[in-house]
Amino acid sequence: MFTAQDTAFEPRKLRLARGADMDLGPRSRIMAILNVTPDSFSDGGRYEATEAAIAGARAMHREGADIIDIGGESTRPGAEPVSAIEEQRRILPVIEALANDPGLLISVDTWRAETARLALEAGCHMINDVWGLQREPEIARIAAGQGAAVAIMHTGREREVLADPVADQFAWFAASLDIARQAGLADDRILLDPGFGFAKDADLNLELMVRFGELHRLGFPLLAGTSRKRFIGTLTGRDAEERDAGTAATSVALRLLGAAVFRVHNVAFNKDGLAVADAMVQSSRKREPGDG
Repeated sequence: MFTAQDTAFEPRKLRLARGADMDLGPRSRIMAILNVTPDSFSDGGRYEATEAAIAGARAMHREGADIIDIGGESTRPGAEPVSAIEEQRRILPVIEALANDPGLLISVDTWRAETARLALEAGCHMINDVWGLQREPEIARIAAGQGAAVAIMHTGREREVLADPVADQFAWFAASLDIARQAGLADDRILLDPGFGFAKDADLNLELMVRFGELHRLGFPLLAGTSRKRFIGTLTGRDAEERDAGTAATSVALRLLGAAVFRVHNVAFNKDGLAVADAMVQSSRKREPGDG
């Protein structure tokens, strides 16, 4: 079942800022979503207050999150943009408060180079860029200079896309990876995210899930960000806050297809599902070719 993606389960390290790293391959990793915003699509306002955000991050870490992804601007369709100053006002106190917590890794969800720079200086380990380094390419140089990892996401927003969704993924990532390499960002500091839900309808998201294994040809570990997305609501008939079971189902399916990191709202729910998927992967890998 896993032969085509077997190399995706081999051990490798994702190098992070501040001398940290994350082991990938044999075991899935969870990136917990912490939206310090009033208007995110399923948890807007829950962590808007700094104290609530800090407590929420620590609770997610206790539940088993490997890294906390902190964002100060909603990326839902139709969300009102915020200024860089407002984005930074929301997230920097949270990062500073968490920076010295033992074992707690921090990602910043931003496409702005200046916000990324300040977040790294405040104690962040990784940048999660929903514009794949292509909106403010300077963000790649900042990441390289600070030794940070970067999650490079695909998006179909504000551009023409190719008819074949996987071909469009390869074309987008070719441009993003060129920016990364020109900036000196090492391959072992890169995750790729196919951008589920970003200008993709339910059919397109399902096709990307079915064809997920093709993305391993890019040669980088893959991040899956399906959590509570609209297409899960289309499939299940559930409102956003009721989509954790559907999310966990997509996490399991994508883990079996080789995804390495899972960006989720509900850590405990997905951790349990991924524990089963990881056990299946390890059981499959222990079997010798030709066994029963």
